[in-house]
Amino acid sequence: MSLREKEAVYDVIVVGGGIAGVCAAIAAAREGASVAIVQNRSVFGGTASSEIRMHIVGANCHSSKPDLRETGILEEILLENKRRNPYAAFPVFDMILWEKVFLEEGVTAYLNTNMDDVILDEGRIRGIVCHQNSTETQFTLCGTLFIDATGHGTLGVMAGAASRVGSEARAEFQEPTAPETANQDTMGNTIMFLAVDRGEPVRFEKPVWAHTYTEEDLKYRSHVDEICAQADGGGTVAPEEGKNQLPEFSNVDAGYWWIELGGDYNDIIEQGEEIRDDLLKCVYGVWDHIKNQGNHGVENYDLEWVGMVPGYRESRRLEGEYILNENDVRANRVFEDAVAYGGWPMDVHVPGGIRDLNSYGSKVYNFEGCYTIPYRCYVSRDVDNLMMAGRDISTSKMAFSSTRVMGTCAVGGQAVGTAAALAIRYGCTPKQVGEQHIRELQQELMKNDCYLPGFANEDEADMARTARVSASSEQDDGRAERVINGVARNVNGQVNCWKSASLEEPQTLTLKLFEEREVRQVRLTFDTDLSHEIQPSMIKNVRDRQVKGLPRELVKDYRVSLLLDGNVVGTREVRGNGQRLNVLDFDGGECDEVQITVESSHGCDYACIFEVRIY
Repeated sequence: MSLREKEAVYDVIVVGGGIAGVCAAIAAAREGASVAIVQNRSVFGGTASSEIRMHIVGANCHSSKPDLRETGILEEILLENKRRNPYAAFPVFDMILWEKVFLEEGVTAYLNTNMDDVILDEGRIRGIVCHQNSTETQFTLCGTLFIDATGHGTLGVMAGAASRVGSEARAEFQEPTAPETANQDTMGNTIMFLAVDRGEPVRFEKPVWAHTYTEEDLKYRSHVDEICAQADGGGTVAPEEGKNQLPEFSNVDAGYWWIELGGDYNDIIEQGEEIRDDLLKCVYGVWDHIKNQGNHGVENYDLEWVGMVPGYRESRRLEGEYILNENDVRANRVFEDAVAYGGWPMDVHVPGGIRDLNSYGSKVYNFEGCYTIPYRCYVSRDVDNLMMAGRDISTSKMAFSSTRVMGTCAVGGQAVGTAAALAIRYGCTPKQVGEQHIRELQQELMKNDCYLPGFANEDEADMARTARVSASSEQDDGRAERVINGVARNVNGQVNCWKSASLEEPQTLTLKLFEEREVRQVRLTFDTDLSHEIQPSMIKNVRDRQVKGLPRELVKDYRVSLLLDGNVVGTREVRGNGQRLNVLDFDGGECDEVQITVESSHGCDYACIFEVRIY
């Protein structure tokens, strides 16, 4: 029994504080909704937090698919982390996430708070009952709309929503690589570890309870320094035809995704504690093998950290208005109601994990390009005020093996949060947003730097779309007028930005409006090299592929001037910019021209701007 009880009411309640939940909560608040985010642990970030320390991967597949890195709120968070946390310490990343949530106006955060019960009213969720361990407080949180970002689909299942576990039979969706017969197998959980070079020999004594592994046992699990094709964090995967095999490095300092269990247990959720204990025996057994059996080059390495919170890959999926399937993924399908995208390969781990040592740990099904995810996958088909964000969205098992990664979950979370706020604004259900306001949702997402393949800026309020664009200089592959072509990144080799000549002197981009207009806001989208990764990672080889600090292409110092008849009537100056999307507000005076003058970048010798919007 709680010592104290409290109640609160919000427009939108997000349950789950992983990357998807964080992006959903921030997006909904920025669109004007009052938001609560309930997280049952002491930090945000889920699998990307310091508790688990998995790096955020997504559609660009460890930089093997150009220009496909996710943007929007996730990009904002990762760029801030690069600026303030150049050595990618995960506890500092925890702070960046905490700051983003706690300083966002309109968001109330409940950390260390577990959802214990769901209050239903004629098939709708009216509220949730939660217990905050740290304050011995029971909270009853009531809301209009609810977002399940729990990973397990816990809120949805407690509310009576249909869910799925395991693989569908091949015939259900005619998926070419699904099993002939449906099963309940899942991908397993993993505990990560970190080792550091102490500069002198370090002894390791194997705990008596740890497992023993021989080189023969681990012949299909790479654990030496070599380049190999890997799945979501390091280690060998089964060879598969097709380009864009995941480029990754094996390593001895951190890992391994293949220390994995739970996929063939009776219930991966109910047995979570047992799985964690079994994983600890595996982690320490693998490290004993690396340290004490054979020459793995780790004489000076010391085991510094082993996680106590396993990272889940798979459990339940909630059923939505549409179930994304393998054929959609392989076809790079563009849905009319697309609100997010993915590009990670279909990456299916063996259910037995490290208990299945006679096979590769994962089968990777590669495909070119990316696919979109329809809004209907984020809307419950059973509970009309429930939405989903993260790995529990509505997909088949095969499609899930691609959509489950955190970069894809993040952009889906932003889409769901934005849609929830629209539903509040219009007094409608999430389903009605898809039926009546989908174009507005898509345009709002793109305005906030979310990429939707196959879609472009059609915002009628954007005065830049009809402006005459010129520049003090431009390169042949970066004409000035491309800043208003509606696409804010390069796509399939097509350059969609302005590139100036040398920045030895300031370079200016000018947008001449077709008539005098009141300008209250200018939005600029800069280049942050979306072909390469910027996420924190324990794995040295992943960090070494990144620039330390901010991307060199990013504009650093610039000013925006509003002119009327050639005279400056308003100006904003920015020094030390660290973000891709910059939103500059003005007092709203009349002008007929907007000039952006770039003075420096973070290392590039030319100015680059992908998009200019004027409101």
